[in-house]
Amino acid sequence: MKKPVIEFKHFSFQYNSQSEPTLHDINLTIYEGEKVAIVGPSGSGKSTLVHCLNGLVPFAYKGEITGNLTIQEKETRELDLFTISQEVGTVLQDTDGQFIGLTVGEDIAFALENNSVPMQKMHERVQKAAALVKMSEHLNSRIHELSGGQKQRVALAGVLVNDVNILLFDEPLANLDPASGKDAMKLIHQLQVDSNKTIIIVEHRLEDVLSEPIDRIILMNHGRIIADGTPNELLTGSLLTDNWIREPLYIKALKYAGCELNDQINLTQVDSIVNDSFHQKLKAFSDARCSPIQLGFKNEPVLTLDNISFHYGNGLDIIKNVSFQLHKGEMISLIGANGTGKSTLSSLICGFERPTEGTIYFEGFNAINDSIMERAHRVGFVLQNPNHMFSKQNVLDEVAFGLAQFELSDKETRRRVEETLKICGLYPLRNWPIAALSYGQKKRLSIASILVMEPPIILLDEPTAGQDYKHTTELMMFLENLAKNGTAIILITHDMHLMTEYTDRAIVLSNGRILVDDSPAHILSNPTLIQEANLKESSLYEIAKQLKREHPSDFVEQFIQYDREVRFNGQRTAKLS
Repeated sequence: MKKPVIEFKHFSFQYNSQSEPTLHDINLTIYEGEKVAIVGPSGSGKSTLVHCLNGLVPFAYKGEITGNLTIQEKETRELDLFTISQEVGTVLQDTDGQFIGLTVGEDIAFALENNSVPMQKMHERVQKAAALVKMSEHLNSRIHELSGGQKQRVALAGVLVNDVNILLFDEPLANLDPASGKDAMKLIHQLQVDSNKTIIIVEHRLEDVLSEPIDRIILMNHGRIIADGTPNELLTGSLLTDNWIREPLYIKALKYAGCELNDQINLTQVDSIVNDSFHQKLKAFSDARCSPIQLGFKNEPVLTLDNISFHYGNGLDIIKNVSFQLHKGEMISLIGANGTGKSTLSSLICGFERPTEGTIYFEGFNAINDSIMERAHRVGFVLQNPNHMFSKQNVLDEVAFGLAQFELSDKETRRRVEETLKICGLYPLRNWPIAALSYGQKKRLSIASILVMEPPIILLDEPTAGQDYKHTTELMMFLENLAKNGTAIILITHDMHLMTEYTDRAIVLSNGRILVDDSPAHILSNPTLIQEANLKESSLYEIAKQLKREHPSDFVEQFIQYDREVRFNGQRTAKLS
């Protein structure tokens, strides 16, 4: 019989600053060696549950607890924060906020130094932890020189060095490119297999989590556990979508085709999921769809990059001969591995840096000598880290701040601010201090502060990282409407779902060059390109291969087209009702 390592019994928690409990009557048991995914929309109580597990509740976040929570058969209210940290190791979503040391080795060793571990034993344990996460060759590397995936490995090693038995991952995939995210899930799975550690993963990107075996999915909403079951049990029904969790694309495709899903089929094995019955229905679904429409933009270009190159003082080009056009009303994705030049290219477009070679045109005007102010009127830039964007103390003032330069009336300013806050799901929090917002809420606020100024081009760096499906859908529908009204939009993203569902064109960067400029369906159906660009094959492509389609990208395009029709009809129905 499995040994329980975490037990919630009729557990509730209410923050001192709140009038109602955030967690209600939680009953949950997690067993030794299990790998559990916790999912739920923003505000569902996931973060509070995590804080209870790692001791931040009640030691950092004060409030009233009723019921019981035991870890390794010890009541947490009778433990201190340090003792809990020896049982539960947490890897944060923002790994940069978890680093202390300047080098990899220093950071991994930090906890051991705090515990006065002898030097020889410290070196042995650091080497062991680094080996577990495959970072042994980087012990002398500086943290800021690492890629996003490498940083996550270092953060994990800093937890493993204490040999904790329970590992808690908070949004581990949010800032990783697709291939690095897949590698991260493999690493987590291997840790579970090799050491029998208990793994808890809190993540919005469910399909990516399911790329490796998961024992259970815990679905939360409104501070309660809505469902606790195997992946098969939750994927067969509508509970996930009813609670704003994005289903895996291949599951959505099977449901669109009328396939009857049941928990006797392994619904997580996408590479072998198409049985005879599914094959017939998927083929009928595909045959009933018209040929994929090749979308192209006839509008005039609003942005033209002409052979742009850029290097810093060392003379090595980071951006190399990049040329492309962005048209009025077009929404495109800019994708590629961590460290491939996406952020540098966005800095060039926004005027933070000037190209060392080449020219940038806005609506035919040579804007190479723009001031920062002039460029800001042409391109609104939403940074990946929301904390880098704020100038005011509360939400309403922050969104209104950028409008001060336009000399609008107070009435018009308030109208635009309130409308933007409603679109971004922040209107109920309009009088809150920014410091009190969650990371996801801060992300939406950073987008709102740019959207309110209605620039002709908006460039968003990872706009939906850490966002739930509901807020992602609302934001992307808003951006779609902006595009229909003529705003050109560039999305820098690692989210292949986002690219597939909302953009007709993607530019893939590799080592500072444009590897390809094509439709998402073609890109995610090209194994050679996927490997070179550090991407991940779409699960729709896996389905198309099992259907033995001569052109797998056609099936992907047909699904995208049908899904957009469903989404559009849903929007129209919502407006009519």
